[in-house]
Amino acid sequence: MQDVRVLDLSRVLAGPWCTQNLADLGADVIKIERPVHGDDTRGWGPPFLQDDQGHESREAAYYLGANRNKRSLTCDIAQPAGQALIRELVRHCDVFVENFKVGDMARYGLDFASLQALNPRLVYCSITGFGQSGPYAERAGYDYAIQGMGGLMSVTGERDDLGGGPQKVGVAVADLMTGMYATVAILAALRHAERSGQGQHIDMALLDTQVAMLANLGANYLVSGKTPARMGNAHQNIVPYQVFEVAPAADGSRDHLILAVGNDGQYAKFCEVAGRPDLASDPRFATNRQRVVHRGELVPLLEALLKTRRKADWLAALEAAKVPCGAINNLAEVFADPQVQERGMVNHWEHPVRHDLSLVASPMKLSATPVRGPDRGGLPPPLLGQHTEEVLRGVLGYSQTQLEELKARGVL
Repeated sequence: MQDVRVLDLSRVLAGPWCTQNLADLGADVIKIERPVHGDDTRGWGPPFLQDDQGHESREAAYYLGANRNKRSLTCDIAQPAGQALIRELVRHCDVFVENFKVGDMARYGLDFASLQALNPRLVYCSITGFGQSGPYAERAGYDYAIQGMGGLMSVTGERDDLGGGPQKVGVAVADLMTGMYATVAILAALRHAERSGQGQHIDMALLDTQVAMLANLGANYLVSGKTPARMGNAHQNIVPYQVFEVAPAADGSRDHLILAVGNDGQYAKFCEVAGRPDLASDPRFATNRQRVVHRGELVPLLEALLKTRRKADWLAALEAAKVPCGAINNLAEVFADPQVQERGMVNHWEHPVRHDLSLVASPMKLSATPVRGPDRGGLPPPLLGQHTEEVLRGVLGYSQTQLEELKARGVL
């Protein structure tokens, strides 16, 4: 994607996650930020990045995690001169991404119709909470509220009869999934523009994405008419597929593992490992259909059984028998995991504030066109306005006089 240029007017998470994907894949992403303040997430800390001397900077970890491989240009689009600057840049770009409230871009003369008139091939992606149409279109939509409105919190959390209640997911999954869907949609629209010479408007909504990502639970409801309930760490359609407590750890603390039996063969293997082959031949539990029906009888038996051995013993035996299982790691354990390390899921960047900045790497591994990392010409998350002069000189051919005039007027 080295020949694709993206003008990114998004901020916070859904839009920046999308444009970071495009940047990782090689696109030249120009991140437009407000002068002085920049992307809201620059201030969403602590934690903030510490420089090589241990002094705290203004770069929040939240911002750093969603903005690698981009160039930052400050521009006040509330000013007519700032709007004119954006329109100039659009003529040299393939993609435009924004996540302003519905109608804001038209007020600035930066809506799809206005910009397509300047660049017919432009792929224009709008990301909002509720989309460009419908009774909620003008509402502000945030991940937390969308997880609630879109049904995710109704199926996340412990069962009500066990004292549970609705629970949001630990990361902003509606934002992240919307960014991922937006990435896919943009790539498809670029392919269409290559063939036809025509761009198009992509209307991405967090609520639409949240409804779509209900996946099997959405299908369960539409097929059966029954509203799924919260199941805690158990699976709605598969048994046993949940967290189980095991024997206490060496220090006496409670310990757990995940047992993720996906078919009847794996269940039979589990029963062999557990020394209870009779639980596989029992007609109440022999098939997944029957295990789901008799969940209330089987799970207490397994709970007692799993508590007879320690986690390490279970994991070793189950993995040897190829029964899906896993530990529940905290983040320190995640990044110390040999598999995570072998897969290169941490990159080390030379950042203007800190010479060795560790960040999570892209999971996309392409054999012929690897994503941009520190060793492939990648860029660390930019300082606010770090590339303003570079972009305006290189893309638009601005002179120093023009740059100074715009700075004096507070446009840059």
